[in-house]
Amino acid sequence: MKIAAAQLTCAPSDVTANAGLAEALAVRARDQGAELVVFPELTLTGYELDSIGADPGLWLDGADDPRLDGLRSTGTAVAVNAALRAEGPLPTLATLVYDAHGAHVTTYAKQHLYGHEQDFFAAGDTDGRFELGGIRFSLGICFDNHFPDLADRARADGCRVHLAGSLYGTGDGRAERASVYPGIAREYGLYVALANHVGPAGPWSGCGGAAVWAPGGQPLVEADDRTPDVVVADVPVRTAPADGPAR
Repeated sequence: MKIAAAQLTCAPSDVTANAGLAEALAVRARDQGAELVVFPELTLTGYELDSIGADPGLWLDGADDPRLDGLRSTGTAVAVNAALRAEGPLPTLATLVYDAHGAHVTTYAKQHLYGHEQDFFAAGDTDGRFELGGIRFSLGICFDNHFPDLADRARADGCRVHLAGSLYGTGDGRAERASVYPGIAREYGLYVALANHVGPAGPWSGCGGAAVWAPGGQPLVEADDRTPDVVVADVPVRTAPADGPAR
């Protein structure tokens, strides 16, 4: 199964424009054979916390929000991150997953909010997992991935691929990106796909480098630090040996 990780430069506080940018990248991934593509943190607004807090119109109303209709119709599964309306006064910072037919598969709300995100979002309390194409996936959003128990629980639950929609900037963010994600792959035996911003991203400048790492920690594909793009890698589906269960 081929999976893709995207990087893009978001239009600040413009859900419709960013949905269109994501749709174009999903089509590009599909044309390269990808069956799923993961997008960065706050893809649909950019990392614009003040705007998100001031304008609930920037929040998705639910998994069937019509502003995602185009992205859900590309013929490939997508994991896209946005501010999502919740029961309380604050939205969650959530990744919504749709299959290749546009059906909602799962939603995961970020559990470990970073810094001022705690002023604008409600934290989630449930892990995100789903199955697609015979592979079990787990989800993490940026700072989540700095907490080893998330990947440990994913491995224990039979996950093979960890999808991370994140924002890492130039400077210290480069070193964190280069350490955290191959470390997850190496320590927990998971394929890891990282989606990131590239260029202006709220108060930061995204360092790009969307990538997929193999379970040993070696990079399979990696984007540059300048250009909106998708990178595609193959994840083998486990097959059952003749004398035993799949492993």
